[in-house]
Amino acid sequence: MIRKIGIISGSGRFPLIFSEAARREGFEVIAIAHKGETRPELAETVDKIFWLKLGQLGKIIDIFKQEGVRDVVMAGGIDKKNIYRKVWPDLKAISVWSRLKNRLDDGILRALAGVLEEEGIMVRESTLFLRSLLAPKGVLTRRKPTAEEMKDVEFGWKVAKEIGGLDIGQCIVVKDLVVLAVEAIEGTDETIRRGGQLANKGAVVVKVLKPRQDPRFDLPAVGLQTIRTMQEVKASCLAVESDKVLIFEKEEMLREADRSKIAVVAL
Repeated sequence: MIRKIGIISGSGRFPLIFSEAARREGFEVIAIAHKGETRPELAETVDKIFWLKLGQLGKIIDIFKQEGVRDVVMAGGIDKKNIYRKVWPDLKAISVWSRLKNRLDDGILRALAGVLEEEGIMVRESTLFLRSLLAPKGVLTRRKPTAEEMKDVEFGWKVAKEIGGLDIGQCIVVKDLVVLAVEAIEGTDETIRRGGQLANKGAVVVKVLKPRQDPRFDLPAVGLQTIRTMQEVKASCLAVESDKVLIFEKEEMLREADRSKIAVVAL
């Protein structure tokens, strides 16, 4: 049995949710938190927390070794724009960065996991204690997608998988069988805003797992904020991949979707 678990924490509630679940299972939780990304309240849900700047890979390794941590998860996203704004790479990070064949999401994360595992620190799936957060198959809201929305979902799904195969993004926005926005470095919320504004109203949002995505990290996720962003631009339908996409604040998210008559379906 693993009795200690480390978290390399990004933004959002996922690190908090994971740490609470791990402690319920009897694990001691050691967290690496990133300044400007990780929520301060994570400190209240872990046994120890170390605040670092983005890029301090050598220090991450040293801390986990000193704390006797041999199993870690990556939980929560990092604002990718900060790679170009607020990163402070140490020699270990510079060495990894310089060897990358490309700097797409999976390439960076696989390289990071590889370095950790070379040091005897195994990267585990972020759903280790949280399989219940994965989207169940079916229509999740009171309103079902219309026939026209389902055509957009089916069309968008194929396109999203193709885009995901190139490791560009996990989310696209479509309407009337036209692609309005593709997720890149800006993230899902900004993708929804761009596509939704072009649609005027009635946009369909599709979010899926990339075909070759490593399930240990960067799983696609939606939540209450996703619905609120869709409300801003009067988007009408959200489709996600069942058992592959995380849903945070599920009850609140679906309640808000029902209030706005937004259909949510997992396929």
